[in-house]
Amino acid sequence: MFNQQSGFQSLLKDGGKHFSGVDEALLKNIEACKNLAQITKTSLGPYGMNKLIVNHLGKHFVTSDTNTMVTELEVMHPAAKLIVMAAKSQEQECGDGTNFCVSLGGELLQRAEELLKEGIHANDVYKGYELARDKTLESLDSQVCWTCDDMKSVEQLTKCVQTAISSKQLGSESVLAKLVAEACSKCMPPTPSKFDTDSIRVTKVQGGYLSQSFVVDGMAIARPTSGMVQSKEKAKVAVYAEGIDLGATETKGTVLLENADQLMNFTKGEEQKMEEFIRGVKDAGVEVVVSGGSISDIALHYMNKYKIMALKISSKFELRRICRTVGATSIIRTGPPIPEECGYVESIKVEEIASQKFSIIKTRDSKISTIVLRSATPNVLDELERAVDNAVHVVRCTARNGKFLPGGGATEIEVAHQLQQFGATVPGLDQYAVLKFAEALEVVPKILAENAGHSHVDAITALYAAHQKGEKTAGIDVDSPSMVCNAAEKGILDHAESKKWAIRFTLDAVLTVLKVDQIIMAKQAGGPKGGGEGARDAD
Repeated sequence: MFNQQSGFQSLLKDGGKHFSGVDEALLKNIEACKNLAQITKTSLGPYGMNKLIVNHLGKHFVTSDTNTMVTELEVMHPAAKLIVMAAKSQEQECGDGTNFCVSLGGELLQRAEELLKEGIHANDVYKGYELARDKTLESLDSQVCWTCDDMKSVEQLTKCVQTAISSKQLGSESVLAKLVAEACSKCMPPTPSKFDTDSIRVTKVQGGYLSQSFVVDGMAIARPTSGMVQSKEKAKVAVYAEGIDLGATETKGTVLLENADQLMNFTKGEEQKMEEFIRGVKDAGVEVVVSGGSISDIALHYMNKYKIMALKISSKFELRRICRTVGATSIIRTGPPIPEECGYVESIKVEEIASQKFSIIKTRDSKISTIVLRSATPNVLDELERAVDNAVHVVRCTARNGKFLPGGGATEIEVAHQLQQFGATVPGLDQYAVLKFAEALEVVPKILAENAGHSHVDAITALYAAHQKGEKTAGIDVDSPSMVCNAAEKGILDHAESKKWAIRFTLDAVLTVLKVDQIIMAKQAGGPKGGGEGARDAD
């Protein structure tokens, strides 16, 4: 009980650790965050590099998507985890801009470290960063260069998502952007702000190449139909949630058969009941039956007899989406459907794509669209799916707020330019932090230039020169040796609201790290590790 140790250590159990002060606690935390940012930086922009990650289950990921990286890396350091949480919050809120979050967070902390080493107190840095954040969010509104005003226009939606896709899939952005824009415009509700990302599905087909990808007004399910009927046009649909099978009795029983006649008649009752049920479905005008469970052989036999198409869906989520697609209500009883429970399809047929059979469901005024992606390897398909997912989230954000800023580092340099002028007017030591914040914003054009093989010093000098002449939309041109282009004219656009959220989340994490002056760690308990953050284990 009475430890021989003195000081803070005497308060803790044996094996507990304690770090305090700027050198031990704060700078160690900043170091961890900088290391995390170092990993993601090289993946920013169209010429960003991929990372090959092998997770704890041995699964391989080849990706430049920051959200996938930080999720699969399983970062354990508590300070770096704050930056990871900021990136995840950005992913949930906007679906894009996660790399900007992590890279800016690392850069801001690096600049803060320089100030701390010069002897400026962490609280002065904190106050300066808060001032700079408020000024940045305020100045972003004046830099809007384009607004998307027609959410049904494929052309405008293509312009919205092109930059988000080109940062993941350079060279394929025109094909992918058109597919995403087409799918989103078909599912866009009359009130665009109610657009749901779940209404855009992705089906991946291994084999073929990207330009063979297409959009289906409805769903593409990676399995053929169960019976003999392979296609139907303009048909009524019934969806059964529990499967089509006359269930067994609740109690076990023994049946004693004494002669051949009893054996012959034994299954007749079951057959008769099933035929009545399938005939009732046919009489209701239903020509397609979707089942959420197993379809017994006897049921399939009578469906083939009455030329009813049968489709089995094992996932309850997929079944729910089919109900939304065809406008049907899921039925949980064994009996013919009433007219209100039936849905309708324009066509449903089995098609073969790259030696794999798919059931393609097409509907009129579809609430769900499916993008069928084709490529040679599973890794490429996964990366294409992530790019599509990001683009669909950009459409969702645009549906709420259609304002766009010039991309390619143009916005960051313009804000940095304004912050430098603002910093000169700030009294006291906060001024140094405001100016360092402006320097940290240069990280975006700096990385874009470096990843494209340009000299970052030349690129940033050229950008500042252009912005001082009043060219507010001048950004990095990754393809041309001149290094500077008009981002707005080239269609390099960043969504304004996503940029604001990224800055808010990043600053929240950075300011939290700067406020920490002691790290106190109890001795790790033995036994297996529990579920992450007290949540249930993911089944």
